[in-house]
Amino acid sequence: MEKLDEVWVGVDAGKGHHWACAVDIAGNTLLSKKIINGESEILTGLSEILSLPPKVNWVIDISSSPSSLLIALLVTHGQQPRYITGTLVKQMSRALGSENKTDANDAHVIARTSIFAADRLSAIKVPVQVISDLSLLTSHRTDLVRDRTRAYNRMRDTLTGVFPALERTFNFSAHKGAVVLLTGFQTPSGIRRMGRSRLAAWLAKRGVRLAHGVAESAIEAAEAQHTSLPGEDAAAEIVEDLAASILNLSERIAKVEKRMDKILAEHPHSHILLSMPGMGKILAAELLVAAGDFSAYATEGKFASAAGMVPVSRDSGTRTGVHLRPKRYSRPLQRALFLSAQASCLHHVRDREYYLRKRAQGMRNSAAIICVARRQIRMLWTLLEEGRTYQL
Repeated sequence: MEKLDEVWVGVDAGKGHHWACAVDIAGNTLLSKKIINGESEILTGLSEILSLPPKVNWVIDISSSPSSLLIALLVTHGQQPRYITGTLVKQMSRALGSENKTDANDAHVIARTSIFAADRLSAIKVPVQVISDLSLLTSHRTDLVRDRTRAYNRMRDTLTGVFPALERTFNFSAHKGAVVLLTGFQTPSGIRRMGRSRLAAWLAKRGVRLAHGVAESAIEAAEAQHTSLPGEDAAAEIVEDLAASILNLSERIAKVEKRMDKILAEHPHSHILLSMPGMGKILAAELLVAAGDFSAYATEGKFASAAGMVPVSRDSGTRTGVHLRPKRYSRPLQRALFLSAQASCLHHVRDREYYLRKRAQGMRNSAAIICVARRQIRMLWTLLEEGRTYQL
């Protein structure tokens, strides 16, 4: 058998197992096998593939949780895996004339694609501990916030069906005391029976601030409705359960945010990010997770491009000078920068003036905010290079 100098390995990653296919420069299959997603099985498959040539090029179609162990073991053995999108795999499968959809076929397509595109695919890097922790915590916080928002909406909808006056009285998402009220009283008759003084005492005992004001508003709402609506008892149970769930979720979110603050303080660039206008702790953590290692971007222009804030040319023939919004960029990175710029436009004088100037030039709101974000990126890059915080 001819000695190989280089092979290309495509990995179709999955939760339970991966499928690896190794090909030579001509696209001939050298190895194709199923690898269970476990340390010993991956190490066995890894040693078998690394014995083929001196150099192995790895390309994987998933860079998230299912392939975390595989990527970590590859990096530990001095290998540099690269990421290929599912869309590109699908397009190349058609280009190579393959209609089968199997793990083995996908791995083969990935391997053949990597022969000519490996250097143009982004490298997968194992994040440092701080970024890894922040990634898990920000994702968990997002899930908790979404669950709480759904609970708020469901609770208000249910309450409107039986007690619309009380639903109209309070902004429950901004008033914890009103949510505490719903854990004990959900109907007009129940609130009236309790009475103003006893209700205020009940709320104060549970740590509600300005308990007398909350009790007064609740009594007024109860006095405005003396009709019991169908389904009131069942609705009251649902509202009570949802209110308790909201309070529990709020406590869990606060606990996660406290943990995030502690970890964020350990990052060497956190003090610079937090000094930026419009950049709070949550956005700073999300930005670090989305951006990863800032040294991976050669220039601030590359960083802005990764965030989708640099237009791309769409010229053809005599049609020149056409610039459109890019399609390939990091949505989480753009979101963090956009929200930071949006907040800065509200609270920072210079950015507010710059935003109004762009609006006066005829730009839409979103386009003007992107201009502010682009300006902040230049500012951030300068601060990172000089190692200093932002000063007004």
